Amino acid sequence: MKYTIEIRASALREMKRFPKDVLKRIDACINSLADNPRPHGVKKLTDYRDRYRVRVGDYRIIYEIQDDVLLVVVVRVSHRREAY
Repeated sequence: MKYTIEIRASALREMKRFPKDVLKRIDACINSLADNPRPHGVKKLTDYRDRYRVRVGDYRIIYEIQDDVLLVVVVRVSHRREAY
C-alpha cells in the first residue's frame, strides 16, 4: 500500500533555499517514503510521539507517519545543525 505524502508549507519554504543537487536527493527521498515510510536508517525522535527523521547527506527530513490513514507529513527539512 502506498502512503500519501503531504509537505507542510514551512518545509517547502526551507527547501527553496537548498542547492539544486541537494534538492533532487531530498525530493527522491521524500518520494520513496510513499512506498516505505520506515526505510533503513530512519530514527524515531524521542521527544515526539510519532515523528521520525531520515538523513540525506548533511540534511534531515523530519516527518510524521499516520498509519491509520496512510499519510506521511513532512514537517521539516533542514541542515543538520538547524534540524532539532
